[in-house]
Amino acid sequence: MEEPTLNVERVTTYWHTEADEALRVAMHLIEAGDHSYALFFGHLAVEKMLKAVYVYRQKKHAPLIHNLLRLAQLAELEPDKTQTEALVTITAFNIETRYPDIKRAFRKQCTAEFTKRHIKSIEEILKWLKSQLL
Repeated sequence: MEEPTLNVERVTTYWHTEADEALRVAMHLIEAGDHSYALFFGHLAVEKMLKAVYVYRQKKHAPLIHNLLRLAQLAELEPDKTQTEALVTITAFNIETRYPDIKRAFRKQCTAEFTKRHIKSIEEILKWLKSQLL
């Protein structure tokens, strides 16, 4: 059975839109004071934008993985040292909000200042990723 032709523009737009929506949710969660989940949604925004870049560059569906550095590598991006560190850190937000014992410790870390610093990093990564779609 032959796989249907991928509409790269449509799928890239889908992931881009999903990333923008995840970032909007993250900002609402910050306003509500729910910092750990804001960072989780920040991770989702970056993951979805990476999947947009992957589809755009590779012309095939994005892999079903959540490791941001691995997604960047599969998309054949070359993050610098700062971007690599950010991708590794942001990936941890996915893990740290999922498991109850880790989540409790992570929530204690998630002060307004901690969250603000990492959301800024997430926004910088998103800006870089969007530049890869031009």
